[in-house]
Amino acid sequence: MTEIYTFALLAFTAFFTIINPLGTMPIFMSMTASLSKQHRKQTAKKATIVAFFTVLAFAFSGQILFKFFGISVNSFRVVGGIIFFMMGWDMLQARLGHFKHTDDEDKIDAYVEDISITPLAIPMICGPGAITNAIILMEDAKDIPQKITLVLVIALVLLITNLVLVGASKITEKLGSTGNKVMMRLMGLIVMVIAVEFFFSGLKPIIQGIIHS
Repeated sequence: MTEIYTFALLAFTAFFTIINPLGTMPIFMSMTASLSKQHRKQTAKKATIVAFFTVLAFAFSGQILFKFFGISVNSFRVVGGIIFFMMGWDMLQARLGHFKHTDDEDKIDAYVEDISITPLAIPMICGPGAITNAIILMEDAKDIPQKITLVLVIALVLLITNLVLVGASKITEKLGSTGNKVMMRLMGLIVMVIAVEFFFSGLKPIIQGIIHS
Protein backbone atom coordinates (compact mmCIF):
# COMPACT_ATOMS: atom_id res chain seq x y z
CA MET A 1 0.00 0.00 0.00
CA THR A 2 2.88 2.36 0.77
CA GLU A 3 4.14 2.03 -2.81
CA ILE A 4 0.70 2.91 -4.18
CA TYR A 5 0.41 6.00 -1.95
CA THR A 6 3.90 7.13 -2.94
CA PHE A 7 3.15 6.56 -6.62
CA ALA A 8 -0.21 8.39 -6.32
CA LEU A 9 1.45 11.39 -4.65
CA LEU A 10 4.16 11.50 -7.29
CA ALA A 11 1.62 11.28 -10.13
CA PHE A 12 -0.68 13.92 -8.60
CA THR A 13 2.16 16.39 -8.00
CA ALA A 14 3.55 15.89 -11.50
CA PHE A 15 0.21 16.22 -13.33
CA PHE A 16 -1.07 19.13 -11.24
CA THR A 17 2.17 21.05 -11.82
CA ILE A 18 2.29 20.34 -15.56
CA ILE A 19 -1.43 20.89 -16.31
CA ASN A 20 -1.44 23.96 -14.02
CA PRO A 21 -5.21 24.74 -13.78
CA LEU A 22 -4.53 28.21 -12.36
CA GLY A 23 -2.34 29.03 -15.37
CA THR A 24 -5.05 27.87 -17.78
CA MET A 25 -7.77 29.88 -16.00
CA PRO A 26 -6.93 33.39 -17.37
CA ILE A 27 -6.85 32.11 -20.96
CA PHE A 28 -10.15 30.30 -20.42
CA MET A 29 -11.63 33.52 -19.02
CA SER A 30 -10.46 35.50 -22.06
CA MET A 31 -11.83 33.01 -24.56
CA THR A 32 -15.23 32.68 -22.87
CA ALA A 33 -15.67 36.25 -21.62
CA SER A 34 -18.88 36.98 -23.54
CA LEU A 35 -20.42 33.53 -23.27
CA SER A 36 -23.27 32.85 -20.87
CA LYS A 37 -22.57 31.13 -17.55
CA GLN A 38 -24.12 27.92 -18.88
CA HIS A 39 -21.96 27.94 -22.03
CA ARG A 40 -18.81 28.61 -19.98
CA LYS A 41 -19.57 25.58 -17.79
CA GLN A 42 -20.26 23.54 -20.91
CA THR A 43 -16.93 24.63 -22.43
CA ALA A 44 -14.99 23.76 -19.25
CA LYS A 45 -16.69 20.36 -19.00
CA LYS A 46 -16.02 19.42 -22.64
CA ALA A 47 -12.40 20.62 -22.49
CA THR A 48 -11.57 18.57 -19.39
CA ILE A 49 -13.35 15.44 -20.69
CA VAL A 50 -11.50 15.62 -24.03
CA ALA A 51 -8.22 16.22 -22.19
CA PHE A 52 -8.88 13.24 -19.88
CA PHE A 53 -9.44 10.76 -22.70
CA THR A 54 -6.53 12.19 -24.71
CA VAL A 55 -4.13 11.77 -21.78
CA LEU A 56 -5.41 8.22 -21.22
CA ALA A 57 -5.03 7.36 -24.91
CA PHE A 58 -1.40 8.45 -24.89
CA ALA A 59 -0.76 6.83 -21.49
CA PHE A 60 -1.80 3.40 -22.78
CA SER A 61 -0.59 3.66 -26.38
CA GLY A 62 1.61 6.76 -26.61
CA GLN A 63 4.88 5.05 -27.44
CA ILE A 64 3.19 2.83 -30.04
CA LEU A 65 1.49 5.81 -31.72
CA PHE A 66 4.66 7.90 -31.73
CA LYS A 67 6.70 5.06 -33.25
CA PHE A 68 3.98 4.14 -35.76
CA PHE A 69 3.69 7.68 -37.13
CA GLY A 70 7.39 8.42 -36.69
CA ILE A 71 6.78 11.54 -34.59
CA SER A 72 8.34 12.82 -31.40
CA VAL A 73 7.29 14.91 -28.41
CA ASN A 74 9.50 17.70 -29.79
CA SER A 75 7.42 17.79 -32.98
CA PHE A 76 4.34 18.05 -30.77
CA ARG A 77 5.92 21.03 -28.99
CA VAL A 78 6.61 22.80 -32.31
CA VAL A 79 2.99 22.36 -33.47
CA GLY A 80 1.73 23.40 -30.02
CA GLY A 81 3.84 26.55 -30.23
CA ILE A 82 2.35 27.47 -33.62
CA ILE A 83 -1.22 26.93 -32.32
CA PHE A 84 -0.46 29.00 -29.21
CA PHE A 85 1.03 31.82 -31.29
CA MET A 86 -2.01 32.03 -33.57
CA MET A 87 -4.30 31.99 -30.55
CA GLY A 88 -2.24 34.69 -28.78
CA TRP A 89 -2.28 36.90 -31.89
CA ASP A 90 -6.08 36.72 -32.06
CA MET A 91 -6.29 37.53 -28.34
CA LEU A 92 -3.96 40.51 -28.81
CA GLN A 93 -6.25 41.85 -31.55
CA ALA A 94 -9.33 41.10 -29.38
CA ARG A 95 -10.59 38.96 -32.26
CA LEU A 96 -10.71 35.70 -30.33
CA GLY A 97 -14.13 34.16 -30.26
CA HIS A 98 -16.03 36.08 -32.96
CA PHE A 99 -18.83 33.49 -32.70
CA LYS A 100 -19.61 34.50 -29.15
CA HIS A 101 -21.04 37.91 -30.09
CA THR A 102 -24.24 36.42 -31.54
CA ASP A 103 -27.60 35.13 -30.39
CA ASP A 104 -27.47 32.25 -32.87
CA GLU A 105 -27.35 29.15 -30.65
CA ASP A 106 -25.93 26.99 -33.46
CA LYS A 107 -22.98 29.36 -33.92
CA ILE A 108 -22.39 29.62 -30.16
CA ASP A 109 -22.51 25.82 -29.80
CA ALA A 110 -20.08 25.49 -32.73
CA TYR A 111 -17.71 27.97 -31.05
CA VAL A 112 -17.94 26.13 -27.71
CA GLU A 113 -17.25 22.81 -29.47
CA ASP A 114 -14.31 24.35 -31.35
CA ILE A 115 -12.44 25.95 -28.43
CA SER A 116 -13.23 23.05 -26.08
CA ILE A 117 -11.08 20.74 -28.20
CA THR A 118 -8.45 23.20 -29.51
CA PRO A 119 -6.79 25.06 -27.90
CA LEU A 120 -8.24 24.43 -24.43
CA ALA A 121 -8.15 20.62 -24.22
CA ILE A 122 -5.24 20.29 -26.66
CA PRO A 123 -2.64 21.71 -26.15
CA MET A 124 -3.52 23.93 -23.13
CA ILE A 125 -4.65 21.24 -20.67
CA CYS A 126 -3.30 18.16 -22.42
CA GLY A 127 -0.01 19.46 -23.77
CA PRO A 128 3.32 17.80 -24.58
CA GLY A 129 4.31 17.81 -20.91
CA ALA A 130 1.14 16.04 -19.75
CA ILE A 131 1.37 13.50 -22.58
CA THR A 132 5.04 12.73 -21.91
CA ASN A 133 4.35 12.47 -18.18
CA ALA A 134 1.44 10.07 -18.78
CA ILE A 135 3.56 7.80 -21.00
CA ILE A 136 6.47 7.72 -18.53
CA LEU A 137 4.33 7.12 -15.43
CA MET A 138 2.30 4.40 -17.15
CA GLU A 139 5.55 2.61 -18.01
CA ASP A 140 6.73 3.06 -14.41
CA ALA A 141 3.49 1.55 -13.02
CA LYS A 142 4.57 -1.93 -11.98
CA ASP A 143 1.16 -3.61 -11.68
CA ILE A 144 -2.58 -3.21 -12.30
CA PRO A 145 -3.31 -1.40 -8.96
CA GLN A 146 -0.71 1.27 -9.79
CA LYS A 147 -2.11 1.67 -13.31
CA ILE A 148 -5.62 2.11 -11.86
CA THR A 149 -4.20 4.60 -9.35
CA LEU A 150 -2.65 6.60 -12.19
CA VAL A 151 -5.99 6.75 -14.06
CA LEU A 152 -7.77 7.91 -10.87
CA VAL A 153 -5.12 10.58 -10.23
CA ILE A 154 -5.47 11.91 -13.80
CA ALA A 155 -9.26 12.03 -13.32
CA LEU A 156 -8.84 13.88 -9.99
CA VAL A 157 -6.48 16.51 -11.44
CA LEU A 158 -8.81 17.15 -14.37
CA LEU A 159 -11.82 17.36 -12.03
CA ILE A 160 -9.95 20.05 -10.07
CA THR A 161 -9.14 21.76 -13.39
CA ASN A 162 -12.83 21.75 -14.30
CA LEU A 163 -13.79 23.28 -10.93
CA VAL A 164 -11.13 25.99 -11.31
CA LEU A 165 -12.35 26.90 -14.82
CA VAL A 166 -16.00 26.98 -13.73
CA GLY A 167 -15.02 29.20 -10.78
CA ALA A 168 -13.36 31.60 -13.23
CA SER A 169 -16.83 32.53 -14.50
CA LYS A 170 -17.48 34.63 -11.39
CA ILE A 171 -14.27 36.61 -11.97
CA THR A 172 -15.22 37.17 -15.63
CA GLU A 173 -18.62 38.55 -14.65
CA LYS A 174 -17.06 41.02 -12.17
CA LEU A 175 -14.47 42.31 -14.67
CA GLY A 176 -17.11 43.45 -17.17
CA SER A 177 -16.70 44.04 -20.90
CA THR A 178 -13.80 46.54 -20.72
CA GLY A 179 -11.91 44.55 -18.11
CA ASN A 180 -12.23 41.38 -20.15
CA LYS A 181 -10.91 43.09 -23.30
CA VAL A 182 -7.89 44.46 -21.41
CA MET A 183 -7.22 41.05 -19.87
CA MET A 184 -7.57 39.37 -23.27
CA ARG A 185 -4.86 41.59 -24.78
CA LEU A 186 -2.52 41.09 -21.82
CA MET A 187 -3.03 37.33 -21.92
CA GLY A 188 -2.46 37.43 -25.67
CA LEU A 189 1.06 38.72 -25.08
CA ILE A 190 1.72 36.06 -22.44
CA VAL A 191 0.36 33.28 -24.65
CA MET A 192 2.58 34.43 -27.54
CA VAL A 193 5.63 34.30 -25.23
CA ILE A 194 4.62 30.77 -24.13
CA ALA A 195 4.24 29.89 -27.82
CA VAL A 196 7.79 31.02 -28.63
CA GLU A 197 9.16 28.97 -25.69
CA PHE A 198 7.18 25.92 -26.82
CA PHE A 199 8.28 26.29 -30.42
CA PHE A 200 12.00 26.66 -29.79
CA SER A 201 12.10 24.05 -26.98
CA GLY A 202 10.84 21.58 -29.56
CA LEU A 203 12.81 22.92 -32.54
CA LYS A 204 16.22 22.99 -30.81
CA PRO A 205 16.51 19.20 -30.21
CA ILE A 206 15.24 18.52 -33.76
CA ILE A 207 17.93 20.77 -35.28
CA GLN A 208 20.61 19.29 -33.00
CA GLY A 209 19.57 15.80 -34.09
CA ILE A 210 19.83 16.78 -37.77
CA ILE A 211 23.29 18.34 -37.26
CA HIS A 212 24.66 15.36 -35.29
CA SER A 213 23.30 12.86 -37.80
